[in-house]
Amino acid sequence: MIMKGQKINDRYQIIKSIGEGGMANVYLAYDTILDRNVAVKVLRGDLASDEKFVRRFQREALSASSLAHPNIVEVYDVGEDNGSYYMVMEYIEGKHLKNLIKKRGKLTLSEVIDIMSQICDGLAVAHDSYIIHRDIKPQNIMILDSGLVKITDFGIAMALNSTQLTQTNSVMGSVHYLPPEQASGKGSTMQSDIYSMGILMYELLTGTLPFRGENAVEIALKQLKEPIPNLKEKLPDIPNSIVNIVKKSTAKNPKNRYNDAREMLNDIKTAMDDSRAGEKIVEFAFPEVEEIDRQAALKKAAKENTEAKKAPVKEETVVMSKKVTEDEVKKENKLLLALGAVFTGIVVLVTAICVVLPQVTSVGNVKVPDVSEMDEVKAEEILIEEGLRINQEIKETPSDTIPVGQVVKTDPAAGRTVKEGTEVTIYVSSGPNALTLEDYTGQNYIEVKAKLESLYSINIKVESKDVDNPADYKAAEIIGQFPLPGEKVLEGGTLILYYPNIEERYPDFTTGDYTLTEIEEFAKKYSLKLNTKYVVTNDVPAGTIIAQSRQPNTPISPGVSFTISISQEPLDEEPIGGEGETNE
Repeated sequence: MIMKGQKINDRYQIIKSIGEGGMANVYLAYDTILDRNVAVKVLRGDLASDEKFVRRFQREALSASSLAHPNIVEVYDVGEDNGSYYMVMEYIEGKHLKNLIKKRGKLTLSEVIDIMSQICDGLAVAHDSYIIHRDIKPQNIMILDSGLVKITDFGIAMALNSTQLTQTNSVMGSVHYLPPEQASGKGSTMQSDIYSMGILMYELLTGTLPFRGENAVEIALKQLKEPIPNLKEKLPDIPNSIVNIVKKSTAKNPKNRYNDAREMLNDIKTAMDDSRAGEKIVEFAFPEVEEIDRQAALKKAAKENTEAKKAPVKEETVVMSKKVTEDEVKKENKLLLALGAVFTGIVVLVTAICVVLPQVTSVGNVKVPDVSEMDEVKAEEILIEEGLRINQEIKETPSDTIPVGQVVKTDPAAGRTVKEGTEVTIYVSSGPNALTLEDYTGQNYIEVKAKLESLYSINIKVESKDVDNPADYKAAEIIGQFPLPGEKVLEGGTLILYYPNIEERYPDFTTGDYTLTEIEEFAKKYSLKLNTKYVVTNDVPAGTIIAQSRQPNTPISPGVSFTISISQEPLDEEPIGGEGETNE
């Protein structure tokens, strides 16, 4: 177990764990010599104890370290430290493409073309050096916030080529992208990477995988036999040029695929050109699956049998048939007895099958295993091993303790006893509970600030921002925000609201001919809390503004209180009884 603060090879100081998988654990580490953060993958489990695999891993990882391309994660170092075999790579602050697919579902066509162009561009450099990745899948593709795509795990993928089907934790994640030739146990070529990229492109376009199954074997069989579903059924408006790229890259027969990633890249680059607008759906030059026409063979055999029966019987055959001796009759009787015994045995066997087998094969009960804090692929593999089915829709739920993408819970919950074959829904962490920001532009920042602070434990700052035409804005109008709409603010995080820097100042309401209505409109415009105070006076006419709480020519600050004093006539006080009245 690698601990925080531990040094690998007396150089790479572990900062924290950033991922776990069936083949390796990944750590963020600090390179004390080159003063930079790196990602360190440490082999785990039976792979580290397999000398043949370790030698292959070291050789292939060193080969991968020779690749230099913006779309390939750079491998810096490969080595061994106290029995731990590791690979040091460029540290990428981004997300796996699988996380993007789960969050967004299908992507836009322009996004897919951009992502696939970058992947093909990186693989083209590898294929030029005769290096095959062998495990292209979205879990091995990183995407940065800038949109830059990085291909990872070259060394591990190449080393796993000979042992992949024995690594149950890796095959469940890879089998969805597994080329037919690898599924049938044949060797990999550059066209094997092409097939995996075609499956990935289909997933990016539709948000779903083309082949699903309850276990790895079932999916692998579909990769061998079933053609990829027609894209037009899911995306009727998709250009034929894109359909052809997916169809050609996922051909079962490698002869029908692109020769390498560079050829596929060139096709993707021109896919949206006007010259390809009326492109026809491609027809393969070579058969996809070589099969013997069994129906034709059966018809031929039946015909030969019929002709044999119709052939004339020779006289010598008739004579020979009459020469049946007593011994032959006895032999025939013995044969009948033997056949009778066999028939009786079959009856007994069938009876046993009908009565006993249903009891033996009846659906049993299983306890749902606890797969929390595992990655989705490993969780699926464990649940399937227990005889449970997986809901194709993976759901997200917030968690303050479990990293994004790892399993939080299942439904039915861990520990519950259910029937074999029960469908289980997996819930993965979407990260800590957070506020997904709306677009607050145009709203009053005082109202937005008060509302958000009453509902969420976040910090809200208000800052002024210069604008070109101050007259076009209201004083408390939100003209921008950070983070942007659609992004999230975690508990304790900060949201900044920007309002226009308008240097408006208070007028002198005590001079001039201002009415109460005009002052109310002024207060509303600048989001002031207007208070009115009536003062009895004999000096000025009633309704005159005689004082204001904010001095004239001082800057206006939205949201503050503003009081005006208005003159009021004295109340009439008449003597009791009135003038000229008498009391009797």
